[in-house]
Formats: sequence, structure tokens, C-alpha cells
Amino acid sequence: MSYVSVATPGRENEDFVAAGPGWVVLLDGATAPQGVDSGCRHDPAWLVRRLGGRIAALLALEDGKPLPDLVAEAIKVTGEAHTDTCDLGNPDSPSATVSLLRRRGGAVEWYVLADSPIVVDVGEIKVFRDDRVDHLPSYTLEGVRRSRNSPGGFWVASTRPEAAYEGLTGEVPAEGLRRAAVLSDGASRLVERFGRMGWGDLLALLDEEGPRELVRRTRAAEAEATAARGKRYDDATAVFVRFDS
Repeated sequence: MSYVSVATPGRENEDFVAAGPGWVVLLDGATAPQGVDSGCRHDPAWLVRRLGGRIAALLALEDGKPLPDLVAEAIKVTGEAHTDTCDLGNPDSPSATVSLLRRRGGAVEWYVLADSPIVVDVGEIKVFRDDRVDHLPSYTLEGVRRSRNSPGGFWVASTRPEAAYEGLTGEVPAEGLRRAAVLSDGASRLVERFGRMGWGDLLALLDEEGPRELVRRTRAAEAEATAARGKRYDDATAVFVRFDS
């Protein structure tokens, strides 16, 4: 296993990554829009460290609880760590994506809440990604606010434990699984935003040259982009796992 997490130039890293024997957890904190009051004294970097650390601790217990249950428990415990001055009912509270891989017996389980993808090579390339944020009726601040953690909208890890059960989950047989990548959307940009390679190419790059080279090429593409849609640069976190044959 190899991984790298690189912050947006000049900013604090709002991604989180941790790994242990047979599991990976990756969170991508949502950068707060300028001028929006989250109602919370904590920022996305605080949230991903608290929430990601709790999920990692639960995965390390190896008790076999379903992945959505682990995420729900972590959201609940993280909510209890907020101070009395935080308004946890504010729809703009700090939030994050969650992506998990866990090997159990003859299967590798995956879980994605929001748009940080997991890519696996099982002889063919499969991509697990929650794309509901790509299909909102409105991308104004108010439109996104109405859609966040709402039926018909999109779901993220924030202050509501029940959001964990809106994530997508499944498993693939461990036998025949060759490689996997867990990515923040800042590390999937060469495919999803810039169209410079396919998912199979991305896995091959990670396998042959490593996560740091993926981030280097991503930064180069960001610097060369003439028309930036959304953030020009983003935190980039990539985990690559090679499985025994």
C-alpha cells in the first residue's frame, strides 16, 4: 500500500487518510464558501481529523460491524465533541465525503458517501462513486444548501448520523482483485475534470510511478488550465493498494 496527501498550495489540508491491516479510510472536507456562516467554531480540517480518526479507530477493532454503522457512530461521536456554541442544525455545518475499503474474509467491502471515488481492477475496471452532487437542480449557495443531506439531493458526513445510511456500499470478491485506488476528488481530476486519462490509465500510473507522481501531474494540469471551473487547485489524496494474486 502507498499513499500521499497534498494540500492546496498555501492552504491547510482538508483531506484525511488513514490505513491499517486490511482497511483504508479517506475523507475530503468541503471547503466553506467565502462569506457563509457555518454556525460552527470548527473548520473542515477539524471535522475530517475527528471524524476520520474515529472511523479508523472503529475499523481497527475488526469487529465486523457494517460500514454504514461505523460511519454513523463516528458522526454521532464527532457531533458530541462540538462545543455548546456550535449550531449543529445549521445546514452549512462543516461536512466531508467518506470513502472506505475493508477486507473481510473472501471479500473486499467498499463504501462511498459523496463524490470521492474508489477504483478497482478485477480484470475489468470498476468505479464506485456517489454522483448525486452532479445532478442537483441548482448550484447556487441556496440551492446547494437545500439539497445537502436532503431526499432527492446529496448526502455528506456532517452532523446527522442518519446520513451514513445514504452512502453507497457493496463488495467485490478478494480473489481476482488485483489493484484498488481510493481518491479524493482532487486526486481524480486527471480523469474527471481534465480528461487526460481513463481510470485504467490512472491505476497503471499509481502502480508504476506511485501516488506522488499522480499528484505532480495533477498540479501541472491545474496550472495549465485556462478556464477553471470551481476551484483551480484542490487538496489531493490518493491511496493505492496492490492485492496478492
